[in-house]
Amino acid sequence: MADSARAKNDHSIMESPLVSPLFGREKPPQSPGSRSRYQVSAPGHSFRKVTLTKPTFCHNCSDFIWGLNGFICEVCNFMCHEKCLKMVRTVCSCMAPTQVRVPVAHCFGPAGQKKRFCCVCRKHLEGNTAVRCEVCELHAHYDCATFSCGDCRLCHQDGSQDFDTFPHHWREGNIPSGARCEVCRRTCSSSDILAGMRCQWCGITTHAACYLIVAPECSLGRLRNMLLHPACVRICSRNFSKMHCYRISESYQNELGKLVVSNIHYPSPPPTQSHILSATETRKQVLKVFDGDDAVKRSHFRLVSIPRITKNVEVVESALRAFYIPDDPLEYELQDNGQQALVDDDVLNHNGTPDSKAIFKENVPEAWLLRAKPQETEVLKIYAGWLKVIVAYISISKNSTVDSVIKEVLTQLGKQDEDPSTFNLVEVYMGSKQVQRQVLTGHELLLDKLQEIRKISLRQMNQTRFYIVESRNRIVQVNLLLEGLPVQLSKEEYADLLQEHLAIKSHLVTITHVYGNQGAVVLQISCFSEAERIYMLAKDTSVSNQQLTSLVLPEIMHNKLPKGDSPLLVFVNPKSGELKGRELLYGFRKLLNPHQVFDMTNGGPLSGLHTFRAVPRFRVLVCGGDGTVGWVLGVLEAIRHKLVCPEPPVSIVPLGTGNDLARILRWGAGYSGEDPHHILVSVDEAEEVQIDRWTILMDAQEITDDGKENGFLEPPKIVQMNNYFGLGIDAEVSLDFHHARQEEPGKFNSRFHNKGVYLKAGLQKLSHTRNLHKVLKLQVDKQDIELPSIEGLIFLNIPSWGSGADLWGSEGDSRYGKPRIDDGMLEVVGVTGVVHMGQVQSGMRSGIRLAQGNYVRITATKPIPVQVDGEPWIQAPGHIIISAAGPKVRMLRKSKHKQKKQSAPLLGWQSESPSSSDGGQ
Repeated sequence: MADSARAKNDHSIMESPLVSPLFGREKPPQSPGSRSRYQVSAPGHSFRKVTLTKPTFCHNCSDFIWGLNGFICEVCNFMCHEKCLKMVRTVCSCMAPTQVRVPVAHCFGPAGQKKRFCCVCRKHLEGNTAVRCEVCELHAHYDCATFSCGDCRLCHQDGSQDFDTFPHHWREGNIPSGARCEVCRRTCSSSDILAGMRCQWCGITTHAACYLIVAPECSLGRLRNMLLHPACVRICSRNFSKMHCYRISESYQNELGKLVVSNIHYPSPPPTQSHILSATETRKQVLKVFDGDDAVKRSHFRLVSIPRITKNVEVVESALRAFYIPDDPLEYELQDNGQQALVDDDVLNHNGTPDSKAIFKENVPEAWLLRAKPQETEVLKIYAGWLKVIVAYISISKNSTVDSVIKEVLTQLGKQDEDPSTFNLVEVYMGSKQVQRQVLTGHELLLDKLQEIRKISLRQMNQTRFYIVESRNRIVQVNLLLEGLPVQLSKEEYADLLQEHLAIKSHLVTITHVYGNQGAVVLQISCFSEAERIYMLAKDTSVSNQQLTSLVLPEIMHNKLPKGDSPLLVFVNPKSGELKGRELLYGFRKLLNPHQVFDMTNGGPLSGLHTFRAVPRFRVLVCGGDGTVGWVLGVLEAIRHKLVCPEPPVSIVPLGTGNDLARILRWGAGYSGEDPHHILVSVDEAEEVQIDRWTILMDAQEITDDGKENGFLEPPKIVQMNNYFGLGIDAEVSLDFHHARQEEPGKFNSRFHNKGVYLKAGLQKLSHTRNLHKVLKLQVDKQDIELPSIEGLIFLNIPSWGSGADLWGSEGDSRYGKPRIDDGMLEVVGVTGVVHMGQVQSGMRSGIRLAQGNYVRITATKPIPVQVDGEPWIQAPGHIIISAAGPKVRMLRKSKHKQKKQSAPLLGWQSESPSSSDGGQ
């Protein structure tokens, strides 16, 4: 961080804070104009004694504060007992940039519905003005998010970092109730305040005073075997935001944009909480304060509340607190629009009258500009960025050039024999939304650079560091997935198509993978600017009336994966399950590496399967309905020949309406808020089973009444079936539901509502009659089957149909074997109408058993409604052939036994677990 503290010596080496974030930190001098302050060991805080008027809890020990007196930090609102003052270890929000190990930007999105506290001002988040990071547990008010720094989780390598050990990533507060400290085993959570610490990787929780005792290296916790280790993921992320790198949907950003109102400012938090009584609150005025030229240009200011009688140094101190800047107020000044500074002994609103009355000064400017005073000597900290040395930074006080600073720093680091030309000095702005890096030229004067940053923004200065790094000739390799292209083209045809629509530069862009059956290609680009141009242009380009989709993909270095690990590839449909899919998407991104969690609405399954193509062993978790599961299995079947692990086992979180496949695999009838950590542990403990998969060939031809073919009506169609295939009345009801959902998709976000629409569609078919046996001919294993008078014909692969109904029935029958999901046989069942279907749903009856076999041929003489796994359409007359689809699908079935208790606490989800149903298995 660029530091404005003045040096007593020309150079000093500060020890690394690797063991304790408090080690080697300097406290800012106390302002002479300030009120009584209470010193603590944690840096940055400015405590004062206050009178309490409401029940209050200590942020250090989480206990109730008895009595009328408490101590509050005027910067971050940290409240504590008098006895806890000397034990405070939590640094103030203004010192957060000093605790950053590797700067990583956050990915802010709209906050959820659960009670949370702001990690900046420590107050309760209320209303719709809150945001949260989609990757870590940072919650903040929209206005406060600007004053957080880039301290998100480091989830990949970008060519500039080198891992030897993997440390804990601590975040304060918002811990689930009942969490216990890993050190003292006492409760460390609180639902009333921001308290306690938690590692964002392994999930252990501690008190703020205990986490410094924990060993610095993180074990990644209970989920380490299914977690994609950050050291195994590489992505060239320059020019791309973290939202692009993690493939977070732009719809989240659109929702976040709705929080922005016209004439935005950053209102300063009140110096005290609502339960504090202060005598000076009755006579105050509010000033608009800007922290630099950029803030004036953008009209971004802070509102600073001050007493009407106060000295300028106290106003400056209040302004610094409003911008979370921990420096000495004597080094700053307030200037009006005319750039005239107030002197230290001025009383802002005292006009010099003999009686010294507090009279509002009429010519006080409406807005003030906070500036750093020019000094003869300043200190600049140069951090040894990612070098394996024991010091954190070197202090430089001379206004030297970049080249001379590099030589001097290398000498103090004991690397005087190294060639200075092989090192660079990099300016890093650790913004909360974007981390910006700039390599400085050799003739730039560093202290002049520092003064330039101060003039632009004091807040930016507080979040800026200078790193000395080894200069390497890093290979630029950006991988982009482009989807939405015409299918079944050759590599050369795709290259010509991209050249025509995107004007790609062939010497910079290489097509590395072609997925012709998916209409997608993967590009490897060796230039950042070209990658950014193609990425943005593709989003606004259509080919053959099909909108293109572009995604930035990471590269998994499979040779670095720990032996025995089986990373979990997660697909989530955020629109499923009463929109609970979105919360699951957020929960899995926090618990796992976000590079292994994929949003199905942003690119589908291909992006995830391509990313994991070289992983020798992995599992898949699909969060969605039966249609989503079928989508993933279909793409997996199409590209399995390109995967090192061609048959990864698949587990399910049921978010749909029927969820029949999830039922028979014991994953439950539907998701009802189960803890995502509990889900992941269940996946880890699940047993592997196999399930048959079937191919349906639909050859539409004109069929005469005597069964003769009379020409093709449309090209043959091939679909895959996992659960069941229906013709007639059940498909017709599904088709009506499908049309209703297309007309008003926003209403279909509840299983209860969806089933109500199904019921309504079925009741409308009560008087409907269809003599299905007159328009269909059925052969099973080359044997003609005589059809009774039925309205629906259903082929079952699993013993669950229509939201858990047992259509085949449990009665024994010597003619047929007991149905199994892996027996290579289909069960053929008929229903007589809607009433029969309702009786099956209620368990009163079963269907009419017709046959059992592994090869089916159907001849339809008229158009007929059909549905495959709940996806309906009208099928033209012709032949329909059902046969086995090659190898069986490997699925994961939830274990019956209870999960083992883990020593590490869960990662922060409180909800009831739904009861799981075996679904007939």
